[in-house]
Amino acid sequence: MPTPLRHTAAAAAALTVLTGLVPASAQAGTTPSPAGPVVCSSTFDPLLAAQVAADVTDAQSGRSGTIAFTLHDTEDGLSCTDNADTRFDSASVVKVTIMGAVLRRAQEEGRPLTAAEVADLKPMIIRSDNAAAGRLWAALGPGRLRAFLDLAGMDETVLGPGQYWGLTRITARDEMRLLDVYTSTTPVLSAGSRAYGLALMSTVEADQRWGTPYGAPAGVRVMLKNGWLPRATRGWRVHSLGVFTAPGLDYRMVVLTDGNATMGYGVDTIQRIARVVHRDLDESGGSSLPLPPPTAPAGVEAAVVDGSSSGAVTPGDVQ
Repeated sequence: MPTPLRHTAAAAAALTVLTGLVPASAQAGTTPSPAGPVVCSSTFDPLLAAQVAADVTDAQSGRSGTIAFTLHDTEDGLSCTDNADTRFDSASVVKVTIMGAVLRRAQEEGRPLTAAEVADLKPMIIRSDNAAAGRLWAALGPGRLRAFLDLAGMDETVLGPGQYWGLTRITARDEMRLLDVYTSTTPVLSAGSRAYGLALMSTVEADQRWGTPYGAPAGVRVMLKNGWLPRATRGWRVHSLGVFTAPGLDYRMVVLTDGNATMGYGVDTIQRIARVVHRDLDESGGSSLPLPPPTAPAGVEAAVVDGSSSGAVTPGDVQ
């Protein structure tokens, strides 16, 4: 059902966002998209669309690095995009794709998940276990992974080379398509598979529940997956995918960033955006429960995964 207009102040529906631009050589093989406007539209509430566009623009103002953002609110028919086609190294958000491919394989083979699959899926999502991700990635192989991407319509995603799953190249548009697979009735995943995946994403460990959940209204069910990775160029990649549901609320958000000097800076950028989105979409005006940014995991600060400095590490160091 359409919701009533909730914002009376006029705002521009498309506003320019300030994001950092870097030479193509610093973007790990992909030419960065120029900074574009935050564009929001709504089937039912154009004033809400204008408000969200203005507030997300303000939240990003003055932040360094590259930021990509997508938002879809089913209740209000609201969609927002910014730099949606810019590619980033995935870090651990690719684990949601790996999970989808595992679930799809079980469906195609007409069987439940095996004990081994469950034993890897749970830690891979709940505590971002890298060894589990590596085993599932290897067992699937590029063919099955690519087939899942094709089914999900994720045609902008480029799988990482070899076992470097964390170097998969992703866009905010494709990551929203991925969340759509888990939250919408599609032939890609069955209702049971969707429920299983979202259940795991709802039980991510407390110390990793930062990013897009920041400022979410009390009582909202939060499903998320985050990723973080430093490299020799473009600094820290820090990303957050979130799905949020409650009576009268149903929306999902993707924020991807790179060019961050520290992990904490990237987390802060994401949480500035998340806070205003939750505030604007919360019809109840109820209290929210913000979470503090995390500290970088020990031993990761100088890590790179591409051999671009003397600190080159293995695929298992990706977070």
